Amino acid sequence: MKSQRRKNLYQLAAWTWSWVATMALATFGPEYIWDHHPVLTALAVTVNLANGILMLIANRNLFNNFDELERKIHLESLALTLGLAVVVGLFYSLLDTTNLISSDAEISYLVIFIGITYLICMTINTRRYA
Repeated sequence: MKSQRRKNLYQLAAWTWSWVATMALATFGPEYIWDHHPVLTALAVTVNLANGILMLIANRNLFNNFDELERKIHLESLALTLGLAVVVGLFYSLLDTTNLISSDAEISYLVIFIGITYLICMTINTRRYA
């Protein structure tokens, strides 16, 4: 059981880092490596999408290895994170479209918000059920 969990965790870590690396390649490659070649850019974006899907499958495999309490903790954390991401993301977009903020709404801020929210929710729920 523990060895399977460790294997799933390592696979998730590998696919997550692979996804981050392909994201960096797809973001910076067109400008710094292949001079905006459309075929290479499309290939890099497609490889990033494929890595993202494989990362999600690895994450699902890890979740399927959790016991009931761990699933409950993660499910509650994910539910809160999803709800807050939708509410805060749309609020942020509304601030941009109504010109209440001077800069454009960037998705990267929402991604950072989601990551921090999930981390906080996991910490609170883990302590609550411990």
